[in-house]
Amino acid sequence: MGLVNRRYPIGAEVSSAGVSFRVWAPKHKQVTVVMEAGRGPTELVLTPEPDGEGYFSGVAANGQAGMRYRFRLDNESKLFPDPASRFQPEGPHGPSQVVDPHTYHWNDSQWTGAPADQPHVVYEMHIGTFTKAGTWRAAEERLSHLAELGITLLEVMPVADFVGQFGWGYDGVNHFAPSRLYGVPDDFRRFVDRAHSLKLGVILDVVYNHFGPDGNYLAEFSETYTTDKHLNDWGKGINFDDRASQPVREFAVSNAAYWIDEFHLDGLRLDATQDIHDETTPHILAEITAKVRTTAGKRSTFVVAENEPQEVCHVMPLESGGYGMDALWNDDLHHTAMVALSGHSEAYYTDYKGTPQEFISAFKWGYLYQGQRYKWQKKRRGTSTRHTNPANFVTFLQNHDQIANSGGGQRCHQLADPGTFRAMTAMMLLAPGTPMLFQGQEFAASSPFFYFADHQPELAKLVAEGRLKFLSQFPSLATEGMQDSVPIPAERETYERCQLDWDECETHAPTLQMHRDLLWLRRKDPVLSRQSRDFDGAVLGEEALLLRFFGEESDRLLLVNLGRDLPLDPCPEPLLAEPGGEAWQTLWCSDDPLYGGLGNRPLVRDDNWFLPGHAAVLLTASHKPGKIETPTTPDAETEPS
Repeated sequence: MGLVNRRYPIGAEVSSAGVSFRVWAPKHKQVTVVMEAGRGPTELVLTPEPDGEGYFSGVAANGQAGMRYRFRLDNESKLFPDPASRFQPEGPHGPSQVVDPHTYHWNDSQWTGAPADQPHVVYEMHIGTFTKAGTWRAAEERLSHLAELGITLLEVMPVADFVGQFGWGYDGVNHFAPSRLYGVPDDFRRFVDRAHSLKLGVILDVVYNHFGPDGNYLAEFSETYTTDKHLNDWGKGINFDDRASQPVREFAVSNAAYWIDEFHLDGLRLDATQDIHDETTPHILAEITAKVRTTAGKRSTFVVAENEPQEVCHVMPLESGGYGMDALWNDDLHHTAMVALSGHSEAYYTDYKGTPQEFISAFKWGYLYQGQRYKWQKKRRGTSTRHTNPANFVTFLQNHDQIANSGGGQRCHQLADPGTFRAMTAMMLLAPGTPMLFQGQEFAASSPFFYFADHQPELAKLVAEGRLKFLSQFPSLATEGMQDSVPIPAERETYERCQLDWDECETHAPTLQMHRDLLWLRRKDPVLSRQSRDFDGAVLGEEALLLRFFGEESDRLLLVNLGRDLPLDPCPEPLLAEPGGEAWQTLWCSDDPLYGGLGNRPLVRDDNWFLPGHAAVLLTASHKPGKIETPTTPDAETEPS
C-alpha cells in the first residue's frame, strides 16, 4: 500500500476504507496489528513493502477512531505501542489509540500566523503547573490574561507523552502523542483555537536530540533510531546521518509537520540543538525548519532554537549556509543579568560581570561571546552576530532551566533588591530583542519551579543523584546543607509546589501592572516598537547605563541605575543631550508608587543630572519647553489588546 492516501509516512490514519497502518520495522519479518475492538482482539498482518526499506502497511476495514491497538513483532507474545502513536490513553507502556483529527472543527480560518518580522513577546509555560488542575482546559481559561498582558506568542514546554504522572516533558517517548496528563488531543486543539481567537500564537517545544529513558520502544522496531557515531549528554544521539538514517530523518521531519498541520501550531522551539548532529546536506535542522514553513502554507511561523555554543548559523538564511530559523535563546544576556541581580558569579556565570557595558553590548550585538575564550568551558565560545538583528535573540530573566538551577527554585525577583528587579525588568522589556517571560513572572509568582520527574524507584534514584551532581557545579549549592534541601524530583509534592497561585495576580498587583505598562509601551510607542539596531548606549557609572533609541521625529532615552543614587556632575556624555529645540520629559519610571516604588524623584538637580538608585526611567523628547515632568503611567486596562 505504501503512502497511498496517507498524510504521514507512519502511524494510524482514519480513511474512508477504515484505518490505515504503516510502521518502520526493518529488523523484523512480520508485523501484526492487534486491535482491541468488539468482543475481543482483532489481528491484521501488515504487508511488507517491496522497496526493502523495512516498512509494513495495511488497512483494517473494521477499524475506527477511538480504537486501541498495539503491534506484535515476529509472532512474539509481547505487544508494543505504535512508534508514531497519536495518543496513549494509559501512558507510554499501554496501547495506542486511533485518532481522527478531522472531528475537531476549527474556528481560526482568519488566523494568519505568527510573523517573524513583527515584534513578539514570548511566554514560556508548562501546562502541568500553569494551573492547579494542570490541564489544557484549565490553561485555556487563563489565555485572556496573557492577551491583555501583551503577550503575542506562547511557548509550550514539551507535551510528547512520557512515563509517570508529572514531569517537565523533555523525556518524551511518544513524539506524536500529546500527553494524556493534560487531556485528550482535541483539548490541545481547543487551546490553540482559543489562543488564536485572542491573537496569541502558539509554538511547541520539541526534543529531537534524545529519547526518554523509560517507555521508549523504538529500538524494538529498529536499532538505528540512535547511533553511537554521535554521543551527547544523554548517551547515543538520534541517527540523522548514519546507516539507515533516512527513515529516522523522515520521523523527525514528519513530526514537525504533524504539529503544525493537525494542531495549527505557529512554529516550534527546538531543544538543545547542539546535540542534534548531522554531517549531511541539508542539515536536519534546516530540513525541519523548511518543513514547518511549507506545512503552514500561507500562515506565518516562528522557529526558535536553544543552542548552548551560540551558533548563529541557525538564524542565517539557507543560501548563506544557515538553517533559516527566526531566533535563538540568548543565554549570555541572561547570565550577565543574573550576576547583576544576585551578586553571584559562579559555575556557568563565572565569565560574566553584570556590568553596564555587558548589557549595552548584549542588546546591540546579541551574544557577548563571539569566539573569545570562555574560562568556564576552557575553550572558545560563540560565533559572530554581525549579520543578525535584535529580533533574532530571545532575551529573558527566567526560563524553566535557570529557575530550577537556583537550587531552591527561586525566581529572580526573590534573588534581588525589589527596585533592582523592577529596573532590570524595564530594561529587558523595552530594549530591542524578543523578550520572553516565564509563567508567573508577570505577577512575581511566589511558587518555585523545581526539576520534577515521576520515574520508577530505581531510575528516580539515579535522576535525583544526577541532579545533585549537576547542581554541585555551583559551590554555594555543593554544601551538605544545600544538597539536603534540594527537593526530590520524583516526589509529587515537588511538582505541586510549582503550580501557580493565580490569586497572586491580586496580591501582587503592582508587579502585574508594571509588566502590563511596559509591554503596552513596547507595543504602542512608535520608537520602541521598531525593534531595530538604531540605538546606542553609554556607561554612566559602575552600575548605571543609558540606552538611546533614535526615532524619525523624536528619541527615547532609557536611564538604568542598578546601584545606589548617582549624581552625574559633570556628565560629558553626548547621548544625554537633549535633541535640538526639544526637552526631555519623563514617560515612565520604575520607582512609581503604583509599582511599589519609592516615588519619582527629579532627574535634574542644580542644572545637572541625578540618577535615583535601583531604578529605570524612560524619557521622551518633547517640543514643549519646561522642566522634566512627573511620570504618567499608560492605562493598560483601557487600551485595546
